Amino acid sequence: MSRLAFEIGCEEIPARFVPTAAAGLEAAARAMFEELRLKVGRVQVLASPRRLILMAGDVAEVQEDLVEWVRGPSRAAAFDQDGRPTRAAEGFARSQGVAVQDLEVREPPQGPYVFARRHQPGRPARQVLPAALSDLPGRIEFPRAMRWGPGQRFIRPVRWLLALLDDEVLPASFAGVEAGRLTRGHRTLAPGPHPVPHAADLPEVLRRAFVLADRDQRRRRVLELVQEAAAAQGGEAVVEESTLEEVTDLVEWPTAFTGSFAPEYLDLPEELLMTTMRVHQRYFPVRGGDGRLMPLFVAVRNGDDTGLDVVRAGNEKVLRARLADAKFFYDEDRRQPLAGYVPRLANVAFLEGLGSLLDKTRRLERLVEWLAGQLGVAGDDRAHALRAAHLAKADQVTDLVFEFPELEGIAGREYARHSGEPEPVAQALAEQYLPRPGSAALPVTVPGRLLAAADRLDTLAGAFAAGLEPTGSHDPYGLRRHALALLNLCREAGLGISLSRALSQALDGYGDLPAGRGAEDREGVLRRLAAFLQGRLEGLLREAGVRPDLVDAVLAAGSDVVPDVWDRAAAGQRLLDSAHFDDVYTAFRRAYNLSRNFEGGEVDPSLFEHDAERRLHEDLEAVAREAAPLLEAGEYDEFYRVAARLRPPVDRFLDDVLVMAEDEGVRRNRLALLRGVADLVGRPLDLSRLAV
Repeated sequence: MSRLAFEIGCEEIPARFVPTAAAGLEAAARAMFEELRLKVGRVQVLASPRRLILMAGDVAEVQEDLVEWVRGPSRAAAFDQDGRPTRAAEGFARSQGVAVQDLEVREPPQGPYVFARRHQPGRPARQVLPAALSDLPGRIEFPRAMRWGPGQRFIRPVRWLLALLDDEVLPASFAGVEAGRLTRGHRTLAPGPHPVPHAADLPEVLRRAFVLADRDQRRRRVLELVQEAAAAQGGEAVVEESTLEEVTDLVEWPTAFTGSFAPEYLDLPEELLMTTMRVHQRYFPVRGGDGRLMPLFVAVRNGDDTGLDVVRAGNEKVLRARLADAKFFYDEDRRQPLAGYVPRLANVAFLEGLGSLLDKTRRLERLVEWLAGQLGVAGDDRAHALRAAHLAKADQVTDLVFEFPELEGIAGREYARHSGEPEPVAQALAEQYLPRPGSAALPVTVPGRLLAAADRLDTLAGAFAAGLEPTGSHDPYGLRRHALALLNLCREAGLGISLSRALSQALDGYGDLPAGRGAEDREGVLRRLAAFLQGRLEGLLREAGVRPDLVDAVLAAGSDVVPDVWDRAAAGQRLLDSAHFDDVYTAFRRAYNLSRNFEGGEVDPSLFEHDAERRLHEDLEAVAREAAPLLEAGEYDEFYRVAARLRPPVDRFLDDVLVMAEDEGVRRNRLALLRGVADLVGRPLDLSRLAV
């Protein structure tokens, strides 16, 4: 067994692409080893801004032998009537390098053919790996890639390659760069080159050259240094996951330091301060023991502590300018009430072909009122929701949001408070954008939930009507994110609205459909929207651990009311584990198997010829009467206990009665009776989709 190290050195990879590049390299490497028939132990990928590294342990020294059967001519063409090989058989044997007498006749589904057994001995790993490694960088999938020469495509220009099998250099190449045993260290602390004696030595050689190539190790180190720096100042670092991930992928040798800013800026809203530090500067804010922000920040540099005072002063200067701008915009925006900005929304486009933000405001007001009616929201909650809808997009034309787009909603909340708006209105303006990227927090107030749902419904309906729906990985308007937010909001907040009716209402707000979609295509837009949301809902159910066949059964029975979908999924899981599952499933399956192709019809008791028919009809009507309020109330566990009573009459009916009677009327009546059983029992779940 051998150790393999393959390093792709390049210009700095954007931080957001480092994890994707690492995952792509690992997937491509595993596929490479499988195709090469090379057994391998642990496959590890190390990644930093300037390199992607494949480390593989226990690499077999020789490929596994390849034994394959190659199909040739049919038996009739390969042998004559006396069983002698024909020219076709001789030519096939010759082309495969085997003797004609070694051909074998086999019978695949297509019929009897002759086959040649071809045995290809495995080659040494050192012979097959160079070509495979040369192809490996080109197999990595990137969201975006650069081209800097004929056939040269990678996330960033490649500057060096290292390829070692134990201590032997493998002659691989990519983009005109030949592999060797030299790596490069930190760009300024130890640029190199640095020789690597053995593949296993690469991580340690890089560490001595001030590179922590292991991303997980580097992330832990960043977190540790940040926490230590904040603690040394008597505070606690506010570590947001997205900031930590980005900083991890910006540095190869992290060093943390603290900086400060003028305490007067603490009078600004906390989110404004934290957004300025985290999003714009990649700093970590610091809280004191009282839970309030301190006039401090922790930053991480890519290097050691040389000249750290100069670095600190530079970072403080940049932050000071940022905060001064933010304070200026914040103060200027508050010179007029938030409602005064609403008319200016007429000059700001929403989405291509979908009117202005003022048009969107009018649609939100209408949609929030409809949602309030559907959900029985009245009184102050309804009034606050309508006022929030009127002010929802007003902060979009403020200077602060123009300079700091991440503060949309948050700025609106602060300006609403300053303008004397009720607190529920101010809170709803911030909650309309929840969940924000990197957070799972959802609106908690009733006005916030109504506004957030209306905003997502309006955006989805308009975008699909204008033909802006996502295609493949292309989703420039974040519609998948909007859909997931809407579905999670409906589930967590228990918004039992009909999505189809809500989307239809949202689409009505646009009047005539935007250019590119004729009015006759309205139903098509709604169908595409329903399929889109169902696809996202399917993903959420699977992520929650619901087994795939149960997901299919739930969604096939309906996906219009999101909380009900989750209730039925949970009830389905309990049904599978219950003592009465066999009775429920058998009653459904026996009825469904015979009636699934029956187009439906009314049951006529006058056509009954057997007592088993009358008994099944009576039991079905009794169960249906008892089940109706249970289904209405979503009491699915009790519904299935009641539905289990149908098994004995279904079994007796199918034992005593010939369903496919010669008389067409009698036959259709019996099928209608069975169809009634299947339709009732399969109401919460399409049990035919279960893999039982």
